[in-house]
Amino acid sequence: MISVVKALTTEITENTEMTLASSLPAINALLNATTGVLLLTGYALMKRKKIVLHKRFMIAACITATIFLALYVTNHYLRHGIVTRFTGTGPIRPIYFTILITHTALAITIVPLAIITLRNGLKMRVEKHRRIARWTFPLWMYVSVTGVLVYFFLYQWFPST
Repeated sequence: MISVVKALTTEITENTEMTLASSLPAINALLNATTGVLLLTGYALMKRKKIVLHKRFMIAACITATIFLALYVTNHYLRHGIVTRFTGTGPIRPIYFTILITHTALAITIVPLAIITLRNGLKMRVEKHRRIARWTFPLWMYVSVTGVLVYFFLYQWFPST
């Protein structure tokens, strides 16, 4: 995941011809990858009983995810709702759409789960926090990873132009 973050950062900084609208997909993929790294780090810290650091990394994951959501909406606003078409053909097509559909459904689901999980954690309702975090963490990781995959499918591996 860290190598993906480095590759996306390089792509954004080296392409001087990118406009805000054309750079948003790469920035959003970078934010998804960063969220995934923060989540994994926060999880590892929790397992090592470093609760204060766990809390900081999970809050940071929430912040990057919130920035992602704002920029995702901005991207669709700037593009007037135009959807990027997937140009892949053959067996890759159903693979892509399976990833996209599950990613989208779980991305919608993860918003209230993350809010509830964060709220319980911040209020130190440890049992409630653990109970919902068991669901929130793997689903959120899936959304973060598949968000980056969708970007690569649409803009790197099968670009529409």
